[in-house]
Amino acid sequence: MSDFLKDYEGANDTIIRFRREFPFGRITTAIADKELAAGWILFRAEIYREFEDQTPSATGYAYGNVSAYPQNMKKWFVEDTETSAIARAIKLLTPSTTRPSKEEMARVEYEPTPSKSEDDLWASLTVKQTEIESGTQSLGTVISLVKDTIEAAPPQTPMCKHGYMTFKKGVSKTTNKPYTGYTCVSTDRNDQCKPVWL
Repeated sequence: MSDFLKDYEGANDTIIRFRREFPFGRITTAIADKELAAGWILFRAEIYREFEDQTPSATGYAYGNVSAYPQNMKKWFVEDTETSAIARAIKLLTPSTTRPSKEEMARVEYEPTPSKSEDDLWASLTVKQTEIESGTQSLGTVISLVKDTIEAAPPQTPMCKHGYMTFKKGVSKTTNKPYTGYTCVSTDRNDQCKPVWL
């Protein structure tokens, strides 16, 4: 993992810190929304300073999408999302120097590398804050630029009957040709949906 993670507090460390600061505190979680077939879940966590408290001292939400996880972590994305919601709520109650957990930031490293066209798309949106403040770029120009950029954005990740498809990019071992596209998340080869190749 990259050195940038060294400054982030792990979710488990956050929970341990909460237990140390509030030994009689209480943590509850609930699923706020979900579409497991589509591969996502939203958790709400409530943190109580004292076990008997009727209202939470802090709440936190975490959204988890299975497609954002590396292959070896996909089967635990629900549990990981719940832990993230707990850590986020605790950090509202007892702030640390960083809001996201180390685990949340580590997933950034596993996101697929954007294509060149996506790089160019968002590079066109770069406007220095000093240009806006000095009047070189008007707020209307910036809003128009954002609107045009969003409208020109590439399509979202395709879905099949099993949920959001997984992005794949590589070189075929049999044909030695490059490929890019989306494949079905189903592990049952007989039930997998047709890939969407780019």
